[in-house]
Amino acid sequence: MSEPRPPQQDGPPGPNGPLRRPLAALALARGTVDRSGVRRSDAEWLTAAWARDDTRVLVIDDGRTLVRFGDEGAGLVFLAPAQAPDGERHLLGVDGDGHVYFSVTAPLPPAPAAGPKDGRIEPAGLRRAGALLDDRDAGLLTHAVALANWHRTHTHCPRCGSLTDPVMGGHSRICRTDGSEHFPRTDPAVIMLVTDPDERALLARNRAWPPGRVSLLAGFVEPGESAERAVAREVAEETGITVGDVAYLGSQPWPMPQSLMLGFRAAAPGGQPIRVDEEEISEARWFSRDELRAGLATAEVLMPPPVSIAHRIIESWYGEDLPGSW
Repeated sequence: MSEPRPPQQDGPPGPNGPLRRPLAALALARGTVDRSGVRRSDAEWLTAAWARDDTRVLVIDDGRTLVRFGDEGAGLVFLAPAQAPDGERHLLGVDGDGHVYFSVTAPLPPAPAAGPKDGRIEPAGLRRAGALLDDRDAGLLTHAVALANWHRTHTHCPRCGSLTDPVMGGHSRICRTDGSEHFPRTDPAVIMLVTDPDERALLARNRAWPPGRVSLLAGFVEPGESAERAVAREVAEETGITVGDVAYLGSQPWPMPQSLMLGFRAAAPGGQPIRVDEEEISEARWFSRDELRAGLATAEVLMPPPVSIAHRIIESWYGEDLPGSW
């Protein structure tokens, strides 16, 4: 089952004009493997699937797995169940040919020997490999990393503090004492392209980043808050800019450790001074397309990497592929 693509549109209507091109496919929002939710509670099926020689196992260690890098991209390195190390197993799904995929959280095994045409095999995570993987592998690694990150930090019941055990093929945990069931946590976060009446984009630098590194404004959705209100609040808090005409663009999981990035664009009336919060944001400014092009050409401005939704949203406003990266 393929993941839905972001809406292919020229951009939402508004006073600040349309996007120059549709939002490109988001690297970590892809996938072709059916997650097989109906199989997660079938212990007999899970045992039989693990015993099959053609089952494929992905080993995850601190967000990384073995990846084969070549001239034409990258691919995941799978093991047979008999070769996999001991560790917590999570069902990732079943593909159209009937192959079953699991992940195992364990130390990475030594990289297998690669032939001269196989490229190099190295440990890598989503930031490095996500945009290079094909749709199947990008979806599998994103799913596996998200589950591993959640299980690592949710070993105890939040109600009574007792140990919990993984169930449902790794998609929930049950408390040993009170029997309560707990599900993987995902934190919604908004990330927004803010433009002014001159079609300039508002880009900002986080205080923790080196000079020149900029991206879109972003922040977490608070309890009891809609995503659209979070957009307006975050922009106002971080830059003092008031926005309207908030429109949804697309979403991408970002399991580092547990976010879902919700992409928006928002229109800002002209003539507003920028006042950065000085806590999270150290500087922000409006960029025309020509100004951004000039900054990228001299490397005075550095863009977020192609694996991020920020890169793709800026690219949709810019109108062509973005040179340079972090």
